Amino acid sequence: MRITLTTVGLAILAAASFAQIKNAPTSTTQPSPFACDRLALSAEARARHFNELGPQLRDLKTGVRELANGYAFQFPADPKTVLLVAEWAAGERLCCPFFDIDIRLEPEHGSMWLTLTGRDGTKEFIKADAPSWIRP
Repeated sequence: MRITLTTVGLAILAAASFAQIKNAPTSTTQPSPFACDRLALSAEARARHFNELGPQLRDLKTGVRELANGYAFQFPADPKTVLLVAEWAAGERLCCPFFDIDIRLEPEHGSMWLTLTGRDGTKEFIKADAPSWIRP
């Protein structure tokens, strides 16, 4: 089962930090730079994203797969973790719009996978900016 932003839209919209987004950017045809736009989130949403959600998800992570153009992170697929990953993905999409973010739930009550991929350089960006995420 593949979850997309539209599938979990209600859960994301209900998340407290989602309401704290300053100005959601509109789609552009120009590729964004490989840089985190921390001003894409309000101070409150930024604190939740980087100081709460990120550390919680790193602690919940059960595996990492290296991919040709990024990484896949394995999580338990319980409802609470699914909501945390969806909320994190919504915030990450705003501050790092160059990521292709995919959330996948395996069949038969299997794991959940958060995949971060993108154009050339994405994998190197993850290695440099978030090494704690890729440690097993």
